[in-house]
Amino acid sequence: MATKGNSGENRARSSITIFIVVGLCCFFYLLGAWQRSGYGKGDSIALEMTKTGADCSILPNLNFETHHSGDSVIVDNPQTKVKEFKPCSPKYTDYTPCHDQKRAMTFPRHDMIYRERHCPPQEQKLKCLIPAPKGYVTPFSWPKSRDYVPFANAPYKALTVEKAIQNWIQYEGNVFRFPGGGTQFPQGADAYIDQLASVIPIDNGTVRTALDTGCGVASWGAYLWKRNVVTMSFAPRDNHEAQVQFALERGVPAIVGVLGSIKMPFPSKAFDMAHCSRCLIPWGSNDGKYMMEVDRVLRPGGFWVLSGPPINWRNNYKSWQRPKEDLEEEQRNIEEVAKLLCWDKISESGETVIFQKKLNPESCRGSEDTPGVTYCSQDPDDVWYKKMETCVTPSNSNTGMEYKPFPERLYATPPRIASGSIPVSEDKYIEDNKQWKKHVNAYKKINRIIDSGRYRNIMDMNAGFGGFAAAITSQKLWVMNVVPTLAQNTLGVIYERGLIGIYHDWCEAFSTYPRTYDLIHANGLFSLYKDKCDFEDILLEMDRILRPEGAVIIRDEVDVLMKAKSIIGGMRWDTKVMDHEDGPLVPEKILVAVKRYWVVGSNSTSSR
Repeated sequence: MATKGNSGENRARSSITIFIVVGLCCFFYLLGAWQRSGYGKGDSIALEMTKTGADCSILPNLNFETHHSGDSVIVDNPQTKVKEFKPCSPKYTDYTPCHDQKRAMTFPRHDMIYRERHCPPQEQKLKCLIPAPKGYVTPFSWPKSRDYVPFANAPYKALTVEKAIQNWIQYEGNVFRFPGGGTQFPQGADAYIDQLASVIPIDNGTVRTALDTGCGVASWGAYLWKRNVVTMSFAPRDNHEAQVQFALERGVPAIVGVLGSIKMPFPSKAFDMAHCSRCLIPWGSNDGKYMMEVDRVLRPGGFWVLSGPPINWRNNYKSWQRPKEDLEEEQRNIEEVAKLLCWDKISESGETVIFQKKLNPESCRGSEDTPGVTYCSQDPDDVWYKKMETCVTPSNSNTGMEYKPFPERLYATPPRIASGSIPVSEDKYIEDNKQWKKHVNAYKKINRIIDSGRYRNIMDMNAGFGGFAAAITSQKLWVMNVVPTLAQNTLGVIYERGLIGIYHDWCEAFSTYPRTYDLIHANGLFSLYKDKCDFEDILLEMDRILRPEGAVIIRDEVDVLMKAKSIIGGMRWDTKVMDHEDGPLVPEKILVAVKRYWVVGSNSTSSR
């Protein structure tokens, strides 16, 4: 009897001790959170985390693995009533809101205006989830994805017929095969790039960032990747159906875009090399306006490659079925504009000509009063929806600064920071890099397959200096670094690091097809857009461009994060909110999510 009595007393003491310890922990947690967060935010942190049942451990109970088909199951918090978003009609499977074909046809044809961005007004935005087509599967891993795309993901055969003799794309069973050919290189991109590399230092890290205008299915960029060159490719959404969609399904960076009346959404001096292979852009027209726009984004010492008409017109005018006088004039105009821009023609072989921009372009013009030269007066990095001008972008103080070869360039001090063009100290830049290495290490503990090859196309929606992309860099993946138009203009720094990116306003849809990104990262994005536009629109756009079973990482202040989470609850995502890697007292939290697999007709009916 005495033994049983002692056992009961011990159990009672143990229960009391546990109660006291838990009570003290809770008290000091709330006190510390209130003290650390400022303005009493710690109370709201504790309240919100308690309400949502968030787990404060670093490892979430989410399944990041792909299953290719079948619906996942999630058990939602029954106490939280959320707005459920219905699937859109199957006709919207490949909907690109700002490049809608029907809307495009209402705009002028001159200067390709109708192929530019034309976004729907607020009242016409879809408030539903874009479905994947039946049979959709996760794309192959790189490098197999370079050569093969599942037919169900982009079921369009037109290019297999139209471009059959040019080796663009072939249909084989349930996949498309990409032999690597192009209009100007039907024998393959590798041989064509070898030809360019005999003139341009492609293989030693000097050329890291490239621009492909009118890219087709982006085979040029696809084959440059193994030479450690990352290429931004673009083409319009036109009669060449799904060419940019094919590029992204292959795992090649690309956007829907056109060289028209609006400046390209890139900063000045961004690219080491620009390229046009029979891209049908009228370079010799409009007083050289398009070449001047390429000059704006081409760094000093960079290269411009032009293949196809009118180059070598003497031998080809009959096969091109164009008057030789027109072709001769076109090439003469191109070379005159190149001279005006201080580009030296360093090679002409067959139908390919290569120009190099002088390291100091002003050295060939003498002064700003040079006859025939009109200098641009606007900020060359202020380009969002700005009209393209017929003017020469002037050089500035950091023109002659050295660009390190890649990968040294990735962590060298970027010229814009070293010169003071961006008001950020070198110490702050170094500290930012350290922080992102720490954050990415935490992400890899959360999602252990980040660098496994499972995620090829990655987007950073608010990229800052590109620290996330630099910390995660790998041959297995690439990052589209987006600098919001509301944020500090740091995109030039990102390119100087040997990374790529684009300007964008997240109140509008992105220039891409649905289901084109495997992982989306958003740091401070919702705080940035708080009171600027509807979180619902941003999240629905994230859902549109994210692949089924793709992952999302949102890092933000807890109040806006919980607001976003309440919307996500109706979006067929599995989510988990976790503490900052420095512990629960930090008001910044992390939301991780996986988009569930579903296709047209899955467990629901269309909403429109």
